[in-house]
Amino acid sequence: MPDVAPAPATEIAPQTGGWPSLVADWSADRHAFRGVSWGKAMMWVFLLSDTFVFSCFLIGYMTVRMSTTVPWPNPSEVFSLEVGGTNFPLLLIAIMTFVLISSSGTMAMAVNFAYRRDRLRTVLLMLATAFFGATFVGMQAFEWTKLIHEGVRPWENPWGAPQFGSAFFMITGFHGTHVTIGVIFLLIVARKAWRGDFDTGRKGFFTSRSGRWEIVEITGLYWHFVDLVWVFIFALFYLW
Repeated sequence: MPDVAPAPATEIAPQTGGWPSLVADWSADRHAFRGVSWGKAMMWVFLLSDTFVFSCFLIGYMTVRMSTTVPWPNPSEVFSLEVGGTNFPLLLIAIMTFVLISSSGTMAMAVNFAYRRDRLRTVLLMLATAFFGATFVGMQAFEWTKLIHEGVRPWENPWGAPQFGSAFFMITGFHGTHVTIGVIFLLIVARKAWRGDFDTGRKGFFTSRSGRWEIVEITGLYWHFVDLVWVFIFALFYLW
């Protein structure tokens, strides 16, 4: 009878389904992270930690709003914009939301063209994304200036609960800081793409190896996260 070689010790019998299969899938980190670059994995870790921070801020905001005994300001009144003598509720906020959500589309297209090695379109779309982000930050600065001029402070506001000012400036300011950092990051990566650093492997941040266009995707992960957070801020702060 011919000899039969024993199965390798590392071979694992396939799961048939159910709870054991689910546990095996989630615990098989060697398979789940095989082929994932260090930069992308670390970006996901950062985004996960940032999710906890934003969640704490938003939960704290909801707790303060539901527990205060003083009436909370009406967002339609506070965030209205006067145009031609007529007040339009949430007009500026709607434009800000449209601009930021549109930037997600240009960022997604930039990632697509980056993996196609289309340098010109990648750079143009990243610059368009940075422009949308800078426009959003500019409109947010206008919103802050308008509310400060109307008397809103971190400790008081003329429309009701004094906690409104501190919650507003903290949450929107923290998000605006993220957008500003994203715009700077977009400009840096766009410049490197335009110079051809991702093709030549020119030494520097994120470009130590040639063909490293994945950094555009990593930038996109951060930008999509910032846009997603704004959706929750918009729903809880401006519509509630």
